[in-house]
Amino acid sequence: MYSEKVIDHFNKPRNVGEIKNSSGIGTVGNAKCGDIMRMYLNIDDNGIIRDVKFKTFGCGAAIATSSMATELVKGKTIQEALNVTNKAVMETLDGLPPAKVHCSLLAEEAIHAALWDYAEKNNIRIEGLKKPVNDVEESEKYDI
Repeated sequence: MYSEKVIDHFNKPRNVGEIKNSSGIGTVGNAKCGDIMRMYLNIDDNGIIRDVKFKTFGCGAAIATSSMATELVKGKTIQEALNVTNKAVMETLDGLPPAKVHCSLLAEEAIHAALWDYAEKNNIRIEGLKKPVNDVEESEKYDI
């Protein structure tokens, strides 16, 4: 059973689309379920995420977690965005069914992948950012 917030973010997703000449793009997927999530960030000279968009191919929970993740990072600093976890995404959506937890993992990893791309493009190091994975599976790495 999905919460009202999950249903709302699935039916009316926020920040859908792509950003031309984005500061960073992150693409992650889950081979088991076939979900693919791409996140675009526009980061200003002060390290603030001014705009964020996503494109997701997947189930309703994948779309809802993508939408919520963009809401959680928009207007935040790079470090604040890095601290957005899958658990925070799930809590803000009032939970996910156990079989859909991997969708929140995708959202967290898509943020990290976009930040990683930004760091590489600008030849900088973001404290605490680890190289993202391409295929997200539930593991001990995540706080679920």
